[in-house]
Amino acid sequence: MRKIYDVIIVGTGISGLSAAAFLRNSGLDVLVITKEKDLAETNTNYAQGGIIAWKEGDRKEELKKDLFAAGVNYNFDDAVEMFAEDGPKLVFDFFINDMGIDFNRTTEGEFDYTEEAAHSTRRILHYADHTGEKIQSSLIDFVKKFDIEILADHTCIDIITNSHHSRNPRELYLQEEVMGVYVLDNVSGDIKTLLASKVILATGGLGNLYQHTTNPASATGDGLSMAYRAGADIINAEFVQFHPTSLFHKDIKRFLISEALRGEGAKLIDHDGNEFMHEYSPLKELAPRDVVARAIYDKMSKTGKQYMLLDLANNYKGEKSIEKRFSKIYNTCLSGGIDITKEPIPIVPAAHYFCGGIKVDLAGKTTLKNLYAIGETSCTGLHGANRLASSSLLEGLLWAKKSTDDIKQNFKPIPAHRFAEIPDWQLPIYREEFDDLLLLQDWKAIQLTMWNYAGIIRTEKGLSRAKADLNYYSHRILSFYRQARLTKQIIELRNGIVCASIIANAAVHNNKSLGCHFVRSK
Repeated sequence: MRKIYDVIIVGTGISGLSAAAFLRNSGLDVLVITKEKDLAETNTNYAQGGIIAWKEGDRKEELKKDLFAAGVNYNFDDAVEMFAEDGPKLVFDFFINDMGIDFNRTTEGEFDYTEEAAHSTRRILHYADHTGEKIQSSLIDFVKKFDIEILADHTCIDIITNSHHSRNPRELYLQEEVMGVYVLDNVSGDIKTLLASKVILATGGLGNLYQHTTNPASATGDGLSMAYRAGADIINAEFVQFHPTSLFHKDIKRFLISEALRGEGAKLIDHDGNEFMHEYSPLKELAPRDVVARAIYDKMSKTGKQYMLLDLANNYKGEKSIEKRFSKIYNTCLSGGIDITKEPIPIVPAAHYFCGGIKVDLAGKTTLKNLYAIGETSCTGLHGANRLASSSLLEGLLWAKKSTDDIKQNFKPIPAHRFAEIPDWQLPIYREEFDDLLLLQDWKAIQLTMWNYAGIIRTEKGLSRAKADLNYYSHRILSFYRQARLTKQIIELRNGIVCASIIANAAVHNNKSLGCHFVRSK
């Protein structure tokens, strides 16, 4: 199958669906692709805490100060300025006024702004403790009202570029530009050639590269890997943010315990009931995420424990009951035998957010012509070396707006005769079937290597070991990939090993501790 579109968007989280919504009524032919059967299976859907929003009396300069402080002043100042100026108001303009999302309010009927770590004021809107789920479902309902084609259960294999794929030798001498994507139909196994004048990558993060993560299993770094292979610049790849508190439970995996609990008074304690954050930061539980994650990890190492504890029951200072304020966390923990109104929650740090990514400008444009990247797969420079809490959802929304504004204002279609020179995907003559157990084993090897050697606390020796081990896995996986019958799982594994290698290589070349890249001398 071949088809030509004006714009292809890969991903259905807050970035992808917001971009689709902003392109509605533009006159452009838009396609949205997701590798999942369910449009809601995204990192956005699992976000709990909230989204930074405009608040009367909250000065732009204060938000900028907080972003720089959390990012260890490694941020791109132009991105911080644009975010602080345009971002918070967009939540009201689009989510509240256009889409009608009713974020939580106080008993007086005012918006209930909450506090999270490293913020100097309460500026975060939320929908109980499942803000992302509410935004995700609202976006899906909103986008479905418009004539926008959505292709679910389809996995992108590679980005199509003129210099690499065109049969016309003249294209070798032109500027490299993106012309579409090769896409696998997960059900039929057919590979489609989907061409476009603009491609937007909104594929989310890569938390699944680590043993412990708050991300869904689909977070395998697909956009980053595709962009890297196509030749786009990648920056800040060593900066992987670990959320301090994910649920430690034998049956419940990948579940985030929101930072908002600490914003509402929860204290971190050891197995003897002693608070310990004062040993690591004067901000205690409200220190930046990298500081809190390292503190918990260090305390686990020193005590030989697999987890620490978060005590909300004895420290809660919220207006609503715990059951209502944190309904999702309460019910999920209760299903695992933990009553958070009466007992502390077992927690462990987990890979949460990728602060690096595909290098983009203020309009989301990458270093490849016609290719945009937005949301977690991109690196705008907003976060610097460590992300400020509840900034990611707004970053995704804002750059969706900026990128689509740029496309609408400057759209120039690629001539049809150039698309005609792009061949369809060529399958290998021999296609090997693979054993699911082997894939699982390779994933476990990658995840343990990244957790042990390129995780929360790193060493030069450990990073060298990670680089060597990943190089070995890479040769084996990529060799197999070239002969395998393509499936979603094998494509994800290839993307995973490519991204793991990118992170390890970046970490090896930066021997200075900064933000969430922490290198211990011994």
